[in-house]
Amino acid sequence: MTTRPGQVYRIDLGIGGKVRMVVVVSRADPDAPRALTLCVPITTAYRESEYEVELPSRPFLRQKSYANVQGLQTVQDHELDGPIGTIPDDSLQRIRRALRYILEL
Repeated sequence: MTTRPGQVYRIDLGIGGKVRMVVVVSRADPDAPRALTLCVPITTAYRESEYEVELPSRPFLRQKSYANVQGLQTVQDHELDGPIGTIPDDSLQRIRRALRYILEL
């Protein structure tokens, strides 16, 4: 499986017994040495921080949602269910800016 930046998947992250949505932030690489993908979880809890990026309304988002870059994590590709949709490129760019902020890049 080759994931693409901006794709949204469902995954059981083991947090509160819920299946969560995540946004892929790693590059598309069909020749990666490991079947791993960097993802940012989507949340509806907004804490007014530089670590959260507001997402536009999408059919798969039932309420106002945010990408939480503080929750950045690597997941195994076989754990991903989907893709169920994508976020617009401008939202992905804002997530990347937030990642640069959190990582001081």
